[in-house]
Amino acid sequence: MLPIMDLRVAQWAEEFKCDVHTKTQEEDNDARRAEISRTFISDTITVPTKDMYEYAVRASLGDDVSFEPETCALQSHIAKLTGKEAGLFMPTGTMSNQVALRTHLQQPPYSVICDARAHAYRNETGGIAFHSGANVIPIFPDNDHHLTWEDIEPRIICGTEVHSAPTRVILLENTLNGTVIPQQDVLDISKNVREKDIVMHLDGARIWHVVVATGMSLKDLCEPFDSVSLCFSKGLGAPIGSCLVGTKEFITRAKWFRKLFGGGMRQTGYLAAAAAYGLTHNFPLLPQVHGLANRMQHGLEEIGVGILTPAETCMVFYDPSPIGVEYWEVVERAAQLPNPIHINGSRLIMHIQTSPEAIEDFLELMKTLKIEKGQAGWSPDKQPRPARKGIYRDPYVKAVRPMVTVAT
Repeated sequence: MLPIMDLRVAQWAEEFKCDVHTKTQEEDNDARRAEISRTFISDTITVPTKDMYEYAVRASLGDDVSFEPETCALQSHIAKLTGKEAGLFMPTGTMSNQVALRTHLQQPPYSVICDARAHAYRNETGGIAFHSGANVIPIFPDNDHHLTWEDIEPRIICGTEVHSAPTRVILLENTLNGTVIPQQDVLDISKNVREKDIVMHLDGARIWHVVVATGMSLKDLCEPFDSVSLCFSKGLGAPIGSCLVGTKEFITRAKWFRKLFGGGMRQTGYLAAAAAYGLTHNFPLLPQVHGLANRMQHGLEEIGVGILTPAETCMVFYDPSPIGVEYWEVVERAAQLPNPIHINGSRLIMHIQTSPEAIEDFLELMKTLKIEKGQAGWSPDKQPRPARKGIYRDPYVKAVRPMVTVAT
């Protein structure tokens, strides 16, 4: 007979059992892959292929808080590609950006200048203020495309005037909403801010797309920056991960902040292996992604749909109002197709698992909606378009169906 404690352990063991797989897990995964091929919401929704899984599960079994061989190999490889001294694997692009800024910003007061549409400012939950206690100076570019030195120079705070926080970091993002910053403008900004002892950080989450679009090397694109964050889950199809690169001294300090922020991970070998697989096998697919984005843009233009931001890389921002359609109508009708399409608002993102058939189906839906509006009597001459002030500066509009108030 088992001792009483052993009986309790056996009882708890039964309670603790957990099987998260469904009875049809393989079929469920295949269905999810099919759904992703018809989803234009983001490129972060891509999933590992079976080949990526097979490569990843053969990975080393080290502990990344101390030393993990394959993760270290990946970090060194990315550092070499970017022309930097060292790299640090991060669980997310958000943590990569926030750790970078906290590492650069050592003694307040200080401020960070960035594009008003930047991910680190708008989509990282106020992390710059929370983690670094920094003031952010967001700027809408005068050209409605990208920041230039002419935009930045008047906003830089220098000297000892006590009412304002001096500028310590210029944060750029490339791509930003799918658009590419001309490298000459990056060089102009870098040259001028270095004379003022200001640091340059690049949110290069989708920098892989810039390499394809410009034909420039990753090293040349990253050279003007003191630190760069690069994502493996945006564009390259890895399940998780980013890499922060910079000097050895910078990365050593950043590793402390990664641990402080809760980002010290253990057996990361399989995650690093998946990222390495993405670099090797998925990066070459990006020119096809750009081709799909171009097809989407030209197809929409032929129908008469407005284009807010053209397809420079993997994104198109569109406006259906010129054919009398609201965003919520597109979202609802796309979801009701026999083979549904998933979208949300003005941004359409193509990725390595996008189905070309999904693009053609979406364009056919837009044609149908245009015809229906015409048959219902809608005409651009009878119904003037509403003003869209500032839409080119901030094109990412969410689809919200108007609320209907019912009298009671």
